[in-house]
Amino acid sequence: MTTFPKSPRLLKGGIVLIDPETSVVQRIISLQYNPEKLTRTLKGKTVGEDSDRSQALRLKGPPVETYKLDAEIDAADQFEFPEQNEEITQHGITPLLCALEVIVYPESSQMLANNSLAASGTLEIVPTEAPLMLFVWSKNRVLPVRLTDFSITEEAFDPNLNPIRAKISLGMRVLSVDDLGFDHKGGSLYMVYQQKKEQLATKLKQGTLSTLGIGEIP
Repeated sequence: MTTFPKSPRLLKGGIVLIDPETSVVQRIISLQYNPEKLTRTLKGKTVGEDSDRSQALRLKGPPVETYKLDAEIDAADQFEFPEQNEEITQHGITPLLCALEVIVYPESSQMLANNSLAASGTLEIVPTEAPLMLFVWSKNRVLPVRLTDFSITEEAFDPNLNPIRAKISLGMRVLSVDDLGFDHKGGSLYMVYQQKKEQLATKLKQGTLSTLGIGEIP
């Protein structure tokens, strides 16, 4: 199949896991097909309804922002070239599903180590720290997130019952400097994300009061 030489390259959205201290990339998970829609919600952090009137316009911090998306995974294309996609022919799309699932699992080695500490009488065991998860949706959106909900609907299987087609639903909460602090790698990435929003907002062509049906602010 030929393509037009000047056709734009299709970018993929996806997830990157990095070490929060060294920034070393541990895993890159690109979505096979970009979802058709992305739902975002923002809830402002205001001082509160019962606060003093002088505080009515004050913001305590960045809003709580969440992302929701549904994406499809299908191994049909890879089955056309089995010699180039040995993993698909052996396991279907299970490796990709597992790569997403283990994000919310503590590492088994750490679980075993913590169990050994508990058995030896250690009174306080620090919970396992997960890699820093970044949701990447173009160069303007590289943001630290926490996976809040994740569901999988497996829709087709190969003869060995490996899933070969599925729909996934991802819910993510953006981690701001209120969650991570300014000195954390995720905190600095969040500030870049917010600053890009502010820069893009300045590019909006200024409207006029007349388009709103008024000549001045009363």
